[in-house]
Amino acid sequence: MTVDDSCVRIMTVGDHPVPITVGIDIGTTSVKALAVSGDGEVLARARVPHHVIHTSGDHMEHNALAAWRHGPLRAFTAVREAVAGVNAARSDAAAPTYIAGVCVAGMVPSLTAVNRRGIPHTPGLLYGDIRGRNPDPGSPGDSRNGPMPDAEGFLRWTAQQMPDAFGFWPAQAVATYALTPRPAIDTAVASTLGELYASGRWNNELLTRFGVDPGQLPQVVPTGRSAGTLRRSRTLVGTDKIGPAGMGGRDHPETVVAGGTIDAFCDQIVAGANDVGDVLVIFGATLVVWVVTDTWVEIPGLWTVPHTVPGRVLVGGPSNAGALFVDWARSLLRAGRTTKPSDQGRSGDPRRVPVWLPYVRGERVPFHDTSLRAALVDLDITDGPLTMSRAAYEASGFVVRNILERTSVEGRRIVASGGGIQRAPWLAGVADATGLPVDPVAVPEGAALGAAYLARMAAGLEPSLEGSARWARRGQRIDPDPSWQQATDARYQRFTALGSAF
Repeated sequence: MTVDDSCVRIMTVGDHPVPITVGIDIGTTSVKALAVSGDGEVLARARVPHHVIHTSGDHMEHNALAAWRHGPLRAFTAVREAVAGVNAARSDAAAPTYIAGVCVAGMVPSLTAVNRRGIPHTPGLLYGDIRGRNPDPGSPGDSRNGPMPDAEGFLRWTAQQMPDAFGFWPAQAVATYALTPRPAIDTAVASTLGELYASGRWNNELLTRFGVDPGQLPQVVPTGRSAGTLRRSRTLVGTDKIGPAGMGGRDHPETVVAGGTIDAFCDQIVAGANDVGDVLVIFGATLVVWVVTDTWVEIPGLWTVPHTVPGRVLVGGPSNAGALFVDWARSLLRAGRTTKPSDQGRSGDPRRVPVWLPYVRGERVPFHDTSLRAALVDLDITDGPLTMSRAAYEASGFVVRNILERTSVEGRRIVASGGGIQRAPWLAGVADATGLPVDPVAVPEGAALGAAYLARMAAGLEPSLEGSARWARRGQRIDPDPSWQQATDARYQRFTALGSAF
């Protein structure tokens, strides 16, 4: 676990206690947590890594106890203690902060079976795992053509493994139950569950077919609404009073816990990708691409969802060409251990780069084909780790460009979020591959930041999502390099030709 104490700041308003919120993001490879002030300033951060388990190319799971329960609790404790420690060291005249709300975000879909204490007892199944596939295509409950085809299969498989489980919960509900005595997800997560949850309720007919009782599933609350208050066992000893010693000690307000939500949604609300032609790209384990337009259009292979900004629509979806692919490629190559790219993220001859097809686990949008596999072509004896890792970064850019071209929207810039934005070579490769400038956000943990905003809504500190725009901050832009673009364009044509059979 890592905690960044150097970023701890304290905001004061006279002698009144100042509310802050905590956002927690259960990612594919780690849990991130941020303590955030009302104006979006990060006060403290923590990261707790965990493993993603692949027993084959068709399997992907977490140790749900470690990743979905222990990780969020450790990350929350770390940022809470960092802020409490600063409060304790303050002068009596300084106003302390207190945690008014917490919200957990995570990837979708996911599922595990838990006992009465909320302890997972089956693998934490993750998006794309083979156990989510319907063994009887075309049967009731088969939503293979929907945006999230795994949820029904996950419940079917998990209920078979542990039919008497206390609950069948996604990652968000496991973490939320650890914080508050209510396993709650929000309506955004519920919308990804296919036929399991429709028209505002659980599908009892389908649940009966799976041998599942509705009481075994999480409670659903509106996005940005309270699911309960923090368990007293999760508060710090000696912090029942928000006033420092000698201030007279007022009672500490209860900390509200919001319903668990979607990581990509949280990234979106604080990224600032709100204008037509903006392309929001989340550089996480999954590469999530959203093209902003003002027209509702449905394109084969892509998803279309409402933007949170009135009059805007998002078109795109998740691709497997994110860090799961990029990190795998670089681990094979031991890239960068002997030589490093320049500060601008580029190195070598622009003409001497091979082409990756990045489908190590199949592909989601636009192909929705789990059988696809990766390939590295046009490789010769002069190529080394830097050129092959550059090819991996370009592959992400080619996926973004392909999705953008399918929408027929004229792109104006890429707004980049996620942990991958800390790698300049990756952003440079995407800029050159798309021909668009890349504007990274200032806070890489965008999902945790957005979750902290939803926690403010749950605590009654924000009336709506509209205020989340003020939390959008931009880092340093990376522009396409003209000396690389012509060669990169030629490789994109090669990339599309290789993929034309899909």
